[in-house]
Amino acid sequence: MGSTISISVLHENADFLLDEVFSLLKIYENRFSANDDNSELMQVNHAAGKEPVRVHPDLFELIELGKKHSLIPGSHLNITIGPLIQTWRIGFKDARVPSASEIEKVLSLTNPENIELDPTARSVFLKQRGMKIDLGALAKGYIADKISHFLKEKDVTSALINLGGNILTIGQNQQNNRLWRIGIQNPKLPRGNNLALLSIQDQSVVTSGIYERNLKANGKIYHHIFDRNTGYPIDNQLASLTIVSDKSVDGEIWTTRLFGESPSSIIEKVEQENGIEAFVITEDNQIFYSSGLTPEILS
Repeated sequence: MGSTISISVLHENADFLLDEVFSLLKIYENRFSANDDNSELMQVNHAAGKEPVRVHPDLFELIELGKKHSLIPGSHLNITIGPLIQTWRIGFKDARVPSASEIEKVLSLTNPENIELDPTARSVFLKQRGMKIDLGALAKGYIADKISHFLKEKDVTSALINLGGNILTIGQNQQNNRLWRIGIQNPKLPRGNNLALLSIQDQSVVTSGIYERNLKANGKIYHHIFDRNTGYPIDNQLASLTIVSDKSVDGEIWTTRLFGESPSSIIEKVEQENGIEAFVITEDNQIFYSSGLTPEILS
């Protein structure tokens, strides 16, 4: 999944449950990965412009959800951005700055309207050859919710699921008899240095930031969060955006949908939505957060 995964479970059969969880994670990785040529998602991508592909219900549900949020006016999420991501390759050893003509070419393959879904056949068809779905902005949240559901069915009442910084909690931290305390990374300092702490129970904390995966070239630093219209990394002075929500997939969706906005616009839009809160850090370490949060700001 391209991330360090850490799962903490308080249960008398914790070791057995964790073995089952990591087996599930491997199944989900094989289903949703855009970086494994043999994944179920890549079967859809390989068939672009040729034929529909019948997929697992989970994959169909996630693509359907991603298409819906990609088509909402003003959304910065676009699950058909795969060709652009594969052209830049930021986060991989062969990352590079593509030419303007390359970017223009792949942008022509990123229209989510060209995802054709057939709920009856449960099939997905990409209408243009060269199209590629990338679920990187959704999959970890969806998987975290699935893992949480599995653990709750096994009567787990205290757990923390951390899929590479995508965090979902079950109950309280019963070892300490208190709410889970989730750190918000200081973008200016190495990993593990927090700028704030959030107290969380039965909620998810998802952060998107520009400070970990990047490419240094031509005297510039290019991060991995792209503007779906220009094909270049978003430039809006945001260092990170954290969304707190009940479902982890909602946190994933909203961090991507909103990342291209200004801090004030993000907070304004979040205040109009039910069930989500936002914590924003700018590149010069200014902090903004929505009215439903009471973060502990660290000096």
